[in-house]
Amino acid sequence: MTEKVVPVGEEDLDRQDIELRLLLEAIYQMYGYDFRSYSKASVKRRVQHRLHMSGLKNISQMIERVVHDREFFVALLNDMTVNVTEMFRDPWFYKAFREEVIPRLKTYPFIKIWHAGSSTGEEIYSMAILLTEEGLYERTQIYATDIDKVVLERARKGIYPLASFKQYSENYLKAGGKASLSDYYTAKYDSVIMDQRLKKNIVFADHDLATDQVFGEMQVVVCRNVIIYFDRELQRRVFSLFRDSLDIGGILCLGSKETMRFSGCEDEFEVLVKEARIYRKKTRI
Repeated sequence: MTEKVVPVGEEDLDRQDIELRLLLEAIYQMYGYDFRSYSKASVKRRVQHRLHMSGLKNISQMIERVVHDREFFVALLNDMTVNVTEMFRDPWFYKAFREEVIPRLKTYPFIKIWHAGSSTGEEIYSMAILLTEEGLYERTQIYATDIDKVVLERARKGIYPLASFKQYSENYLKAGGKASLSDYYTAKYDSVIMDQRLKKNIVFADHDLATDQVFGEMQVVVCRNVIIYFDRELQRRVFSLFRDSLDIGGILCLGSKETMRFSGCEDEFEVLVKEARIYRKKTRI
């Protein structure tokens, strides 16, 4: 039998892939966070970053640290969960939401919005401000969920660096803001504290899109710039989750690089605002 010749470097790549799968399995078994269906390229980048920062030689050493050192795992978790966000991020999305979705929501006596992958909360408070200005906040319940309990706690506190708010104020105005963003926070030293009135109808909860179940009877689901990091199989699961969470006629909002194509349920939605990636669940198929 002819022995297979492995090209130089290929064996190392195979070993890394095996180690990566073992690492993700260890994380799932130890802590319940399921990254096994995330995009392999994306996960590998984040793991390599933590390897570099920690001085570990390989992923096998990282597995040992993850199993025995919770503080190390928390640092890795922060790398694995993408927490890039800002208030009124992509102002054109919020402007389209204000113009095209708000009139539909005004027909409901009570509104439930699920914001999946809420990160540190800036986009949650953006939605709360928009709903306040449109007279809908008092009859709205917002469910803000994320896999990462640490960022959820930051969102719950609603305290952010003051330096960010010049950009946030510009975003707010471009999004069709009707007042001044400063009306919704208090500046103290180098930080900003969001108005407590914005928090009263927000429920913060941990939720893993890879393993957890439906949030039922929602009028709106917002999940922007999260699904892009999942592999195709997990994307299809998450889209089914959103479909089953939405009422008939409910609104699904995705990120600018995300689409319903190949979701497995694209025929059950119609495009409401193409450029803003806003979709509506059809009344019938």
